[in-house]
Amino acid sequence: MASNYVAAFQLVLFCICMVVANSVEFSHPAVFNFGDSNSDTGELVAGLGIQLSPPNGQDYFKTPSGRFCNGRLILDFLMDAMDLPFLNPYLNSVGLPNFHQGCNFAAAGSTILPATASSISPFGFGVEVNQFLLFRAQVLKLLAGKKFDEYIPAEDYFQKGLYIFDIGQNDLAGAFYSKSLDQILSSIPTILLEFETGIQRLYDHGARNFWIHNTGPLGCLGQNVAKFGTNQSNLDELGCVSSHNQAAKTFNQQLQAFCSKLQGQYLDVNVTYVDVYTIKLDLIANYSKHGFEQPIMACCGYGGPPLNYDSRVSCGVTKVLNGTTITAKGCKDSSVYVNWDGIHYTEAANQYVASQILTGNYSNTHLSEKMPFLL
Repeated sequence: MASNYVAAFQLVLFCICMVVANSVEFSHPAVFNFGDSNSDTGELVAGLGIQLSPPNGQDYFKTPSGRFCNGRLILDFLMDAMDLPFLNPYLNSVGLPNFHQGCNFAAAGSTILPATASSISPFGFGVEVNQFLLFRAQVLKLLAGKKFDEYIPAEDYFQKGLYIFDIGQNDLAGAFYSKSLDQILSSIPTILLEFETGIQRLYDHGARNFWIHNTGPLGCLGQNVAKFGTNQSNLDELGCVSSHNQAAKTFNQQLQAFCSKLQGQYLDVNVTYVDVYTIKLDLIANYSKHGFEQPIMACCGYGGPPLNYDSRVSCGVTKVLNGTTITAKGCKDSSVYVNWDGIHYTEAANQYVASQILTGNYSNTHLSEKMPFLL
């Protein structure tokens, strides 16, 4: 009975996304994306020369695709809805990648603040912006020489294109390992000043259309529950770490204020602030209503219920721990899990979040007017 319900729900989601894909009439010819693992399509893998293990990628690409997911990301579903191809990562150097309709600079582990020696990713937001500016300069040189026009953006795409941002999660989550909640809250203005600096640099080089995601409920990720939720008093009624979600909400309030400031500062910009936090929290709080069975437990991991997460062994990896060989394996049916590996969402959850973004109900500016309001 449950499997029939899930199958019916997935069919509804598929139909919704098809309606969205055929209905949204964006005027943007290209997308330039910046962020972390929530939208990384292979940047960190290419940049560090590493390789993800199966079952990453198994349910759509049929092989690891550089995405920390069993399939597609929110960004992939958004690109589909805009009738644009999936974005190639900036550092992809194999198979003559096509960047004609955009490029992805997002890298897993990236932060808004500059990377440190202990950072997972060396590509902080400032570096991602630098990469874009180099990309833009190289494209303009090639266009002047009338070379590779079919593989690179036209010059006016840099002004007409849509600039998407989903970053900040790692600044907050990583800080909890060494700072108190009060210290983290007091650091948010500094984090957002760095973000503003990057946005200003992009504006100075022609960017005018900004689509900015806020950060999700960090306290509901298995990784954070496992580390900071051992004391039940730290958890809320959903089983999420209260301090992490408080930090996320405070960050989002100040991010929204920045977006309003940016919109008011320049008459020629269009800023869309997207409340991803509310969408994700509702998904976790009302998971069964949305066709899921597991809101927090990882599909791909080790340790079994309630979290199926062990920080010592990541999804698809085999290790010897205390003399025993263990493997973080994938679950049988990822479609009923919200969380993929304790940190990232499953394709099914990403599809749901994207479908809600595309209703326009969680956006507060002009682009929402061009999104269908799905009932």
